[in-house]
Amino acid sequence: MSNTPSTTEIEVPRGLKGVVVTETELGDVRGLEGFYHYRQYSAIDLAERRTLEDVWHLMLLGELPDPARRAAFLARTAPLRRLPDALRPLLPALAASTAHGGPLTALGAALSIAAADRGIRPLYDTAPEQRVEDALFATALVPTVLTALHRLQNAQQPIEPREDLGYAANYLYMLTGEEPEPAKARAIEQYLISTVDHGFNASTFTARVIASTGADLVACLVGGLGALSGPLHGGAPSRALDTLDAIGTPERIDGWIRERVLAGDRIMGFGHAVYRTEDPRSRMLRGVAQSFGGELVDLAVQVEAQVEAILAELKPGRELHTNVEFYAGVVMHLCGLPREMFTPTFAAGRAIGWSANILEQAADSKIIRPSARYTGPAAPAPLPTA
Repeated sequence: MSNTPSTTEIEVPRGLKGVVVTETELGDVRGLEGFYHYRQYSAIDLAERRTLEDVWHLMLLGELPDPARRAAFLARTAPLRRLPDALRPLLPALAASTAHGGPLTALGAALSIAAADRGIRPLYDTAPEQRVEDALFATALVPTVLTALHRLQNAQQPIEPREDLGYAANYLYMLTGEEPEPAKARAIEQYLISTVDHGFNASTFTARVIASTGADLVACLVGGLGALSGPLHGGAPSRALDTLDAIGTPERIDGWIRERVLAGDRIMGFGHAVYRTEDPRSRMLRGVAQSFGGELVDLAVQVEAQVEAILAELKPGRELHTNVEFYAGVVMHLCGLPREMFTPTFAAGRAIGWSANILEQAADSKIIRPSARYTGPAAPAPLPTA
């Protein structure tokens, strides 16, 4: 009996780091350059100069809309924001039963109910045109469900969406009950655009793996939500803000950071699996935060500079910069979002990217089925006597 483990055809790094598993027309992340794009356009240029609806159109329909197509797209998607009649009466119980499980758990359950009510069928059995309709339905519904569940969990009634407001402004309106200041709506819109897609991250890859089985589109989205909920993926914006709270004042920055660096602790909001230079999303959101100003923004900028300086001193040669989550938490806080809604807001933008990836994967009939190297006891072993 051999103790030699079985081998796979191709040996790859742990976590599939750097492994190309498919081709995509949706975008790419060039980590060494500090650049990423949606289709052929810089994602940061889109965040700075276009609306979320334009980017939604680009990702799902393949092109940036002109004014006429934008108007048609708005007319097509605005009615999809409304809660389905079958889902509406179930939301109070759903909000209560998931109060300790996190907003993404409740969102996944609500989307599954809405999909069943709509009769969304497996991707394998659905024509491409219907897949797009299902994707628009699901992504339009996400902000409405998120805000309704949040309000119910805080003893408030859900607020009906308004068709005259854009995606981001409507999201803030349904969350707070007040039409947001244009600057705050635009800041959240820029954040949402910047997080729509970002290569084959854990949640996008999860959604595509599920799509490769031919499952229905919402099942793929729910899988993406599960991956996004992890603190090492989308669960960190509030934790990065917790870091600023723990530091408190500029005088405490040096001692607090040195203690963590020397202990080898992770500093939330810093570091990225792909970027080896400044995260372009962080750079853009720093500018958004600075447009508001205030003590929190000043502290964040000082913490960023001090962390990089201390690392250069204590860990020479190690590159560690802020990632999207560091300034995302600051921006969302300044715009009035409660911390428990930081990751759900991330999900509201990323759902668009997931949907685009799901549609692309659905066009490929090859199931994603990698292998694993077995490292357990040698087999077959004799069965012990019962």
